[in-house]
Amino acid sequence: MVLEVALIDIIPGQEDAFAAAYAEGHPVLAGTPGCRSVRMTRGMESPSRFVLLVEWDSVEAHEDNFRATDRFVRWRELIGPHFAAPPRVEHFIDVPA
Repeated sequence: MVLEVALIDIIPGQEDAFAAAYAEGHPVLAGTPGCRSVRMTRGMESPSRFVLLVEWDSVEAHEDNFRATDRFVRWRELIGPHFAAPPRVEHFIDVPA
């Protein structure tokens, strides 16, 4: 399992519109083959900052099944207009205890 973490800064004043766009786009992302879970969080100290957390079967599932498809195009059409800057996206794996 791979965790995608995307730090997303939204244009101030567009937070509610972004949240609505995320709600509309959630099924597009969550329905992608290889996607295990999707969660969006919002900053308390920085309310224009959101963090998207997506669990994928693999980096390839993210890249091949989502980023390289029309699903990604639709996703970005919905949420992209609210970005203050391009999101910072990284993948993480669990550290054994």
